[in-house]
Parts: sequence; structure tokens; C-alpha cells
Amino acid sequence: MLSCRGVQVRFGGITALDGVHFDVDQGQIVGLIGPNGAGKTTLFNCISRLYPVHGGDIVFEGRSLLAEPRHRIAALGIARTFQNVALFDTLSALDNVILGAYGRLRRSFVGDALRLSSSAQAEKGVAAEAAELMAELRLEDVARRPVGDLPFGTRKRVELARALAARPRLLMLDEPVAGLNHAEIDELTALIHAARQRRGLTVLLVEHHMNMVMGISDKVVVLDFGRLIAEGPPSTVKNDPEVVRAYLGRVA
Repeated sequence: MLSCRGVQVRFGGITALDGVHFDVDQGQIVGLIGPNGAGKTTLFNCISRLYPVHGGDIVFEGRSLLAEPRHRIAALGIARTFQNVALFDTLSALDNVILGAYGRLRRSFVGDALRLSSSAQAEKGVAAEAAELMAELRLEDVARRPVGDLPFGTRKRVELARALAARPRLLMLDEPVAGLNHAEIDELTALIHAARQRRGLTVLLVEHHMNMVMGISDKVVVLDFGRLIAEGPPSTVKNDPEVVRAYLGRVA
């Protein structure tokens, strides 16, 4: 489904990604790990078209994403969450989720301005789908509350619901359990796994919580200083000498 082919990114004289090459197959959960500064979020931002790519290619379902403007990425079937929760704090949790669906609606300025029946019907459908997602992610009790007033773990679930509202085929999660306690991590991990099963999603996941990554991933890709150093099943990757060195140093 997704193929990173020799991706290179530079910031001035610093090489952030150095020929990164790996594939994500349809239906997989792929964990992307590495020490701080390894280039994980940089790669996410390249796939999202937020950062320019200076070499190589990123191909999604046979189409080069580098030929697409960034505002088209969601419509192609890619949704993401962010390392720092990026929600509209003054809007309700439900309205934040509803906003996630608007990128896939076929609407017109005239239809919205005149409140034509087609536009009204589309809005009703989106609202109903958003309400279902709120229930699925156990958010009904906070649906009408401003999202800025919610606990951090709940905000993480709202952001996941908003991404799912876009009906993606590829879901990209940037540190989804960072800052959560053990109970919240277990809950969100179960919700991600259930969403993958229910919707047939492919998931690309950046996370520092190793137990979570190794427990949920079908494949793990490891970056260090912008280079790919390991790739394979979790049981193999976690014992790879290069991975141990990257995290713990040569003495380990």
C-alpha cells in the first residue's frame, strides 16, 4: 500500500533522512521506531506532504505522493494524528470529529450558501457517523464539552476519532500513547486494534512505548540518525544488535 523508496530529506547541512526504504502492506500495523532525532516524525511529515522530499519517492497505492498537493492527501485515503495533539480547543469534541469528515465530502459554495437539500443531507450523514465514532471510542459523555477542557488521554481519543472520520485506508499515528498512564495506554491500544479490524485499516505507527509497539505491530521498522538499520517481525527486531546499540550504546 505504501512504499518509501530511498527517501532523502535535508535541513540545511543536516541530513534528516538518508535513503530510507521500506514497504507497508495492506492491512498491516507497522511500527516505526528509533531514538529521539532518528527521523520518524520527519518521515511522517514527508508522507503528509508537510515537508519537502529532496530525493527518492513515496508511493501510495501506486501513486507518487510527491506529485500531489498537500491538501489532496486526506482525499487520497490517508489520515494522521500528531505528536502534540492538534485539535480545535474551543469546539466540542463532537464538532472536532465532524470536521474530520469534511475533506471527503463533495460540496459546493452555492449549495452551502443556499442550504440546498443535498448539502443538508450530507451534513446529517456526517453528524450521524461522528456520533457512532464517539460511541465506538467511548466519548459519548464528553461529546458536547469543549475539547480544551478534557483530560489529555481523552483528547487523544478525540483526535483518533477525528482521523477515523475521514474514512482513511492508511492511518498514521504519531506517538498515540505518549503521556498516557498504563490504563489509558491499554485502552487506546485496544481501540486502535479494534478500529483496524473493523475497518480493514492499514496503520503506520510512531511510538516510543516499546511494549505497545511490539505487542500491536506486524512489522517494525527502525531508524537511527535518518537511516534504516532494521526491519522485520517484532521478535526479530527487538534482539537485533544494531537496534540494541542505537538505544543503549555499544557497551550494551
